[in-house]
Amino acid sequence: MAQLNLINMKGADAGTLDVSDAVFAVDPNKNAVRQALLAYEANQRQGTHSTKTRAFVRGGGRKPFRQKGTGRARQGSSRAPQYRGGAIIFGPQPRGYDQKVNKKVKRLALNSALSDLRAQNRVKVLSDLTVTEPKTKAFKAMLSTIGVGDDQRVLLLVIGGSTNLLLAARNLPNVLVLPVQNINIHSLLTADVLITSPEAVKQLEEALAS
Repeated sequence: MAQLNLINMKGADAGTLDVSDAVFAVDPNKNAVRQALLAYEANQRQGTHSTKTRAFVRGGGRKPFRQKGTGRARQGSSRAPQYRGGAIIFGPQPRGYDQKVNKKVKRLALNSALSDLRAQNRVKVLSDLTVTEPKTKAFKAMLSTIGVGDDQRVLLLVIGGSTNLLLAARNLPNVLVLPVQNINIHSLLTADVLITSPEAVKQLEEALAS
């Protein structure tokens, strides 16, 4: 069975935590990770882009000048695409970019990312991850104490009800706080360090081990 090292908020060793091999010790599957990441990024797109075709642009109903006798190329509307203020041809229209990923593939991708983080010793499990006051300065000092640099991107996985922790960390630009149920492949791949608690690890295993 795989293990994660436990530390306290002062950076001292606090033992080890047995974790599921199915979540933290799988062989990373690059194809699953890529598929899940592309789908996640596509699903973040709003798809509200819009341009006006000749059916929607205002004006242009009258022929700009007569058909013959001017020496100019014939034109039927001042809102044709070649005119300034004219319509757009083949421009973007509102559409959905949603992509679906099978549950097994998504689970495999998350487990692959978590296993890679553990293999590189980039997971810090705090035995007492609690904050009594929502103080950003104190939280930043704690990160420094446990060996997290100011330039490192931190993913903080918490369980519900961690209001003080959220308030203390949300003003730090390099720290992303997520409830366990909102874990996603993009956040795992972009994080330099994953910080969590034994309770959150247990919830992760319950969600991803099956």
